[in-house]
Amino acid sequence: MSIFEAIMLICFGVAWPVSIVKSLKSKSSGGKSVFFLYIILLGYVAGIINKLLNKPDDLVLYLYMLNFVMVSIDLILLYRNKRIEKQN
Repeated sequence: MSIFEAIMLICFGVAWPVSIVKSLKSKSSGGKSVFFLYIILLGYVAGIINKLLNKPDDLVLYLYMLNFVMVSIDLILLYRNKRIEKQN
């Protein structure tokens, strides 16, 4: 396991719960980009595939998966918030 890769994923991972809570509370899509979130998801998919192909027993794989899930939740909330804004 690369300790530096783990630190990077933990640092990125700390930001997603904050973003999710903000999306839940504000019910606004302001300041968020669908394109950006999809790019981030693509990066996590690449990291997951890399780990599965090269080091499937690396615990960092779970950090990639956790971050992927959190970004997916944020993306779903973004679409929800856009729908709410459209209705209002």
